Amino acid sequence: MAYLFTSESVSEGHPDKVADQISDALIDNFLAFDPSSKVACETLVTTGQVVLAGEVKSKTYLDVQKIARDVIVRIGYTKSEYMFEANSCGILSAIHEQSDDINRGVERKNKMDQGAGDQGMMFGYASNETADYMPLPLDLAHKLLIELAAIRREDKEIKYLRPDAKSQVTLEYDDNGKPSRIEAIVISTQHDDFDKNDEKMLAKIKKDIIEILIPRVIKKYPKYKHLFNNKIQYHINPTGKFVIGGPHGDTGVTGRKIIVDTYGGKGAHGGGAFSGKDPSKVDRSAAYATRHIAKNMVAAGVCDEILVQVSYAIGVAKPMGIFVDTYGTAKVKMTDGEISRIVETLFDMRPYAIETRLKLRNPIYSETASYGHMGRKNEVVTKTFSQPDGRTKTMKVELFTWEKLDYVAKVKKAFSIK
Repeated sequence: MAYLFTSESVSEGHPDKVADQISDALIDNFLAFDPSSKVACETLVTTGQVVLAGEVKSKTYLDVQKIARDVIVRIGYTKSEYMFEANSCGILSAIHEQSDDINRGVERKNKMDQGAGDQGMMFGYASNETADYMPLPLDLAHKLLIELAAIRREDKEIKYLRPDAKSQVTLEYDDNGKPSRIEAIVISTQHDDFDKNDEKMLAKIKKDIIEILIPRVIKKYPKYKHLFNNKIQYHINPTGKFVIGGPHGDTGVTGRKIIVDTYGGKGAHGGGAFSGKDPSKVDRSAAYATRHIAKNMVAAGVCDEILVQVSYAIGVAKPMGIFVDTYGTAKVKMTDGEISRIVETLFDMRPYAIETRLKLRNPIYSETASYGHMGRKNEVVTKTFSQPDGRTKTMKVELFTWEKLDYVAKVKKAFSIK
């Protein structure tokens, strides 16, 4: 039976994402100068104010105010009329040392015995619905806002755009569960108050989104052209004016967009956020590791779609268990339980093994903090970090290592797939 499925995304200027990006910038700077740093950093942003709070164990010292302001500049909050501006906002730091009670449960003499930083369950998901093995509604929702942000930064075609924005895509699936067309697109974008006539201003915004943004997305991603049609329901700024936005319009807090960060509602989510956490926190590292498993399993041809769950007890290295659900799409003659037991032998899910395999003690997290942690491009980039005393460190790091298809051959061998 045909059905509709919806996913949403938010831009880097959304207040919750501003908070995520500041938290992850702090993680990167701590790891750049002390890879053994243990960090859990939460950020709150509101009108003219940033509050940093959390626990840190590190050998390095950072200018957290400068790091936060640099992030805000990069996002685009650089005008006083936004009521949240990089150079004038107040920044309060309430970061303190990590509890010894937590630390003793994590660190071990033998690093492979390193315990999980917390209890909980984490999920990874993959589907052959897109080239990135991601759910298509979320993929489209992200791409719409990535392109909208590009238009804003170019400042040529749509000059009134401000940083805050949200998107939502409703996709129709056919009787075989395959994407067939876009049913509806919702885009709410913050904007300058460029016309005294609100109706005229909103009509202009809607026209520009449909006639400028949508064609650019279709041109950039031609493989999705067939999904666009003249019957799409467009809801552009459906509440009306959206001049007051960003942290002035809505308080933002780290970790409130976990479904945007993962699979847009497909699969499942354990409930733990990612941003602001070093990789000893399995909320983050094990979620990446289960995505790595899921993607390699689908790419190897074990199944068309898969959900992988892992669970931990705080301070214990070995997972409580690994669960696999192939949604009836398995191409091997095995039960999901039998598949999960093979997965357990292929992927070492102890926290330190995950950190090592995916190179998670590198400063790779700022790039994850907007437009999703999954389905992104694995690449090597050069990054430079500065300390308050003027010292700098330039290093090459590999981003999104959990998106690599480096276990496909091993998976095929284990499941006797030619």
